[in-house]
Amino acid sequence: MDRKTPSLQICKNTDALAALAADFVAGCAREAIRQRGRYTLVLSGGATPEKTHGLLAQPLRMAAGDWRKTHIFFGDERFVPPEDARSNFGMARRTLLGRVPVPLSQVFPIPTDRKSAAESAVAYAGELARFFPSEAAHNVPPRFDLILLGLGEDGHTASLFPGSPALDVEDAWVAWSPPGVLPPPVDRITLTYPVLNAARHVAFLVTGENKAAALRDVLEGHATRDIRPAAGVRPTNGTITWFVDEGAARC
Repeated sequence: MDRKTPSLQICKNTDALAALAADFVAGCAREAIRQRGRYTLVLSGGATPEKTHGLLAQPLRMAAGDWRKTHIFFGDERFVPPEDARSNFGMARRTLLGRVPVPLSQVFPIPTDRKSAAESAVAYAGELARFFPSEAAHNVPPRFDLILLGLGEDGHTASLFPGSPALDVEDAWVAWSPPGVLPPPVDRITLTYPVLNAARHVAFLVTGENKAAALRDVLEGHATRDIRPAAGVRPTNGTITWFVDEGAARC
């Protein structure tokens, strides 16, 4: 795949999208483990990834040995406890992490037990720096093997919302963000553009007609990242793949 040209995969429905995305995640795992001996995967929140998680938990998709070499991170989090129904980590634990043999020591949720989302962002940046010491020492962003992202109907991705100060953060790996216009109305913690754009692979999972306008704006270059934040995700030396269902692909 041309690393500068996005790949668009239009799927008939959400089931087909989940299957194709799960195969992509597993393929990236095999590539990373073969080349580097480990797999660094960043999970996304939201409803769309849940079916993909279920398929990834099937033994035939990713062998047990792959999970033992997989390290799980999160692209963003709501500033709520893990037990809260709105927690991205909580969703991933229910749908994937509790069903596969990934060691708990290799799962890195964004901490939400600090006094504020801002403090949580600093804490997670420190966690990433300990996992990627060479990058931290040289002040370059970590290069994850695969970052999974979603797209909101307002064009946001991770917790990078239109008009948010986090859009302009270039000197930190993690930032906090106030609530966007979409529910739930809680503060967020999010990876920043430098980290997203350093990834080897980025994959967007997008479903629903309500995403069609935002998707068109991003893919056709009709909006800046201030208006449609997903437009700012452009891996410098990696691939970007869009998995979308027919509803989202309608223009």
